[in-house]
Amino acid sequence: QVQLVESGGGLVQPGGSLRLSCAASRSFFSMGWYRQAPGKERELVAAVNSGGSTNYGDSVKGRFTISRDNAKNTVSLQMNSLKPEDTAVYYCNGRMYYSDNTVTDYWGQGTQVTVSS
Repeated sequence: QVQLVESGGGLVQPGGSLRLSCAASRSFFSMGWYRQAPGKERELVAAVNSGGSTNYGDSVKGRFTISRDNAKNTVSLQMNSLKPEDTAVYYCNGRMYYSDNTVTDYWGQGTQVTVSS
């Protein structure tokens, strides 16, 4: 059974920082973070592939940094200059691409990030 276990969420004041971590039970081509705020669709925060190429959502560029350790199957998200609009449940994602062009996503259970004074 594939597992992705997140840690590091919590309550932080605007302008503060948090670091999210995710440990996976297997390797993935792409690992990343998505978030979902109440009443909104889940959106990409950041992703990184096994070669180190990264992709960020427009709203977090310049504030968040994603990194991964391929040997340990872990991915981390350093979040700086946090804003109230960053408040959401953050989900770790592992994605595999197959030779028949299918894609399979695996998800963690989610961790709450709340930015509030």
